[in-house]
Amino acid sequence: MGTGGRFLAGVYPIPTTQLTSTTRAEDSRDPGIQHRKRKCPLARAILGTKMAAAKSTPTDSLSFCLAQLTAAAGEGLGGGKDTATNETPLGRALLALRTRHVKAAGGIERFRARGGLRPLLALLRRAAAAGPAPSQAGAGSAPSSVESAASSGPSPSPGSAPSAASPATPSPPARLRKTLDLALSILANCCTEGACRAEVRRLGGILPLVTILQCVKTDSIQNRTARALGNLAMEPESCGDIHSAGAVPLLVESLTACQDSQCRQSVVRALRNLADSPQHRLALAQQGAVRPLAELLAAAPDPALTLALVRALLELSRGCSRACAEQLSLGGGLGPLVGLASHPKRAVREATILILANLCAQGLVRPALGNAGGVEVLLGELRRRRGLNGASPASQQPLVRAVCLLCREAINRARLRDAGGLELLMGLLRDPRASAWHPRVVAALVGFLYDTGALGRLQALGLVPLLAGQLCGEAGDEEEEGREAASWDFPEERTPERAEAGSFRSLQSWLISEGYAAGPGDISPDWSPECCPPPPEPADLTSPTPLRTPHALRPPGRSPTASAAEEPWGREGPALLLLSRFSQAPDPSGALVTGPALCGLLAYVTGAPGPPSPRALRILARLTCNPACLEAFVRSYGAALLRAWLVLGVAPDDWPALRSRQARRSQHQHQHQHQHRELGEMLLQNLTVQAESPFGVGALTHLLLSGSPEDRVACALTLPFICRKPSLWRRLLLDQGGLRLLLSALTRPAPHPLFLFFAADSLSCLQVLVSPTGSPAVLPAIPLDLDPPSPCLYEPLLGPAPMPAPDLHFLLDSGLRLPAQRAASATASPFFRALLAGSFAEAQMDLVPLRGLSPSAAWPILHHLHGCRGCGAALGPVPPPGQPLLGSEAEEALEAAGRFLLPGLEEELEEAVGRIHLGPQGGPESVGEVFRLGRPRLAAHCARWTLGPEQCPRKRALALVGLVEAAGEEAGPLTEALLAVVMGVESGGKGPSLDC
Repeated sequence: MGTGGRFLAGVYPIPTTQLTSTTRAEDSRDPGIQHRKRKCPLARAILGTKMAAAKSTPTDSLSFCLAQLTAAAGEGLGGGKDTATNETPLGRALLALRTRHVKAAGGIERFRARGGLRPLLALLRRAAAAGPAPSQAGAGSAPSSVESAASSGPSPSPGSAPSAASPATPSPPARLRKTLDLALSILANCCTEGACRAEVRRLGGILPLVTILQCVKTDSIQNRTARALGNLAMEPESCGDIHSAGAVPLLVESLTACQDSQCRQSVVRALRNLADSPQHRLALAQQGAVRPLAELLAAAPDPALTLALVRALLELSRGCSRACAEQLSLGGGLGPLVGLASHPKRAVREATILILANLCAQGLVRPALGNAGGVEVLLGELRRRRGLNGASPASQQPLVRAVCLLCREAINRARLRDAGGLELLMGLLRDPRASAWHPRVVAALVGFLYDTGALGRLQALGLVPLLAGQLCGEAGDEEEEGREAASWDFPEERTPERAEAGSFRSLQSWLISEGYAAGPGDISPDWSPECCPPPPEPADLTSPTPLRTPHALRPPGRSPTASAAEEPWGREGPALLLLSRFSQAPDPSGALVTGPALCGLLAYVTGAPGPPSPRALRILARLTCNPACLEAFVRSYGAALLRAWLVLGVAPDDWPALRSRQARRSQHQHQHQHQHRELGEMLLQNLTVQAESPFGVGALTHLLLSGSPEDRVACALTLPFICRKPSLWRRLLLDQGGLRLLLSALTRPAPHPLFLFFAADSLSCLQVLVSPTGSPAVLPAIPLDLDPPSPCLYEPLLGPAPMPAPDLHFLLDSGLRLPAQRAASATASPFFRALLAGSFAEAQMDLVPLRGLSPSAAWPILHHLHGCRGCGAALGPVPPPGQPLLGSEAEEALEAAGRFLLPGLEEELEEAVGRIHLGPQGGPESVGEVFRLGRPRLAAHCARWTLGPEQCPRKRALALVGLVEAAGEEAGPLTEALLAVVMGVESGGKGPSLDC
């Protein structure tokens, strides 16, 4: 190559500026030109001297060059024309086209527009047809019409054999290779532009290139041919044609045979560009293109080739196939790739890390990758990217996927745990920006199911509440993994039978050996380690019957006995499996019996679109049956939460707002509510068994008497839910002050968001325990259903002819005069007796002023003074429900009745207030308004309305909220009123029946 270049440079006067012109992009530059510029400094000096005196030559014209190219393309390679007249114009034209015309600004477009590609491809076809067979490359002779086109030296005489000892006079094959060198260099440069690539494909230029690649085994020819194919492969249509033409095996052969680094780079780049789709990547791997790349990488090549290799392996490993992973591993590429992850050049480093991440998709290579140090590399890179402020989630996604896949083998899990991977995975679960990956991370953590140390660490890091939150979360957008990603702890067994999902046979053997299955018949062949649950758990006798897996979920063709152990395995399956593992600890209370964990489990059980997984029900049953969890259920208000959510149907999100309910519920909804109620009652019964055992009695007594103030209140609130023995709850709640402790806590800051709801329900349950038959109490109740109005005795005084005639008028502040009878008024109360019949001046006055009374407030007073009882006058000053009572005329009338010493009127006015505001038209919001009047009888009436057994639990709790707000800091009246109602010291008169 060097000799031929110097010879041509000494003959053709070509301007120096064209040999030293700016190179193209890295992927499309001609390495042959760069090679000669570095290797021939003397030729450049001689060339510069000759060019200084050179004159314009015919090759300066593109038309001349195209004419020579067209003429050469049309001539037969075996023609007998005089080489002295034919070789020099073609050689000059090709060299000028490559170094001058094509490289000029817009030169490629002009060359294509002038039709230069057609004769260029025709020349290559003739050269390919005349080229020697692979075994004869570099030997023999070729027709002079093309051979001599690249040579300007003296030609040998016809029929003479070439002289191997005369390098200045190359053999005909050498002249043929020179022609191919120039033509292929021109074509490769032209194919850097899209329009030329499309034209070459249209003219059928791919097959000649593949033929040249097959026939001419010279490094320079292989280099330029590979570069041209690589440029053409940038078009998807051309890429498919190159694959169809059989170029891949030839490129792989060239990669292993050539020794020139530039040629190898061109071949590697061509393979990289040919990996433009999953089908083409698979074809490349199946034709052995990956292993030579890995072997070259293991040989520690020069930096430029190293970059080309990792870029090619990155493309080939996208959606990594089994063949790709096997070849890369067999080629010894894993160790070098791990080493290159710390390469100083960023492009090499980042491409290498992505290759390692892609390889994790194949289970067969993950153990070897971990042995090579890939676990630490991927963890470190993911940790680094998460630490960058501007790093996007997209840059972390392949690494997250890779780390999660590494958790499928025990050897990699150990490395990951030791390298701080558990903390990294927990950080991902806490990050709301990584919510799309949360299901994948949870599924990865299932690999640590039987790693006690890792489970303890995960629990300490707060995994349980995060798992509970995953039960009802949104599904991520992660793609499904294929069979090849299954754990390599259970390698696939290739059998001629139907392919079974994942590693079913090995998993089946493991299940039988571990005692999870009695035989192969107990395990469904439809199971898969990726989409079906791991080993089933023993069924709990406490699981509720109505919530068992329905028949519709059984796989087709399975018997009921065989399907009994199978469970639905949805996206919540991994989280439930981990939670179930935590619940099997001797004391799981610290992690699972907490507000967040219980809320997550209950939200899943009640909100699952279909039947919930029996595993969730077993978790709840296991926790409520564990004596070690009793105190935790009390401290965390867990028992109250179970009753509210399952039995009463009130979730935390439903409080304090009333959830809108349809007037008509479907039978399916009613069935679910019935099932949830049965589940809640069963779980509370489990807690009752624990509470009434000797251990439970001691634990509850200790909590109530020696616990913290918060624990004592929680214990007092929970006791009515889980204690049925009168001796126990009477001793703890009545004799030892638990009830008063609970009542006094109502007006303090709430220790739980649902505290007042729980408290209202607890007081109502306790009232039922105290008076299970609704026995009457001592104090009278305010009647709500009054008899028909009695005749009015005051109306005769208001007519035009009053009977009897009034002998007295009361003057109000408004100037209104109200007639009255002195004798009747004086006998109504001691106040009016002293005022009207005593020694005061008013006793002698016919017009007596009554100060501080509005007409509406004075109206019931005048009626009462004249003997009216139940005539309806007391209803007049009472505002309708929804309007405040404080500052109203009803409050004014009550104050005046007390001032005028009219207790009967006070009772009648209180009855009217209760009838209007606490009757069928009233609601829980009215209870606080009535209580604000500050009257003991009305306070007792409010407490009775709140705790009445006929009240909806929601309205009861809202009423208690109103009472607490109305009481403010003065808790005494409220406490006494509620205590009297709960203890049954007043009778619960007939109240309104209110439905939710």
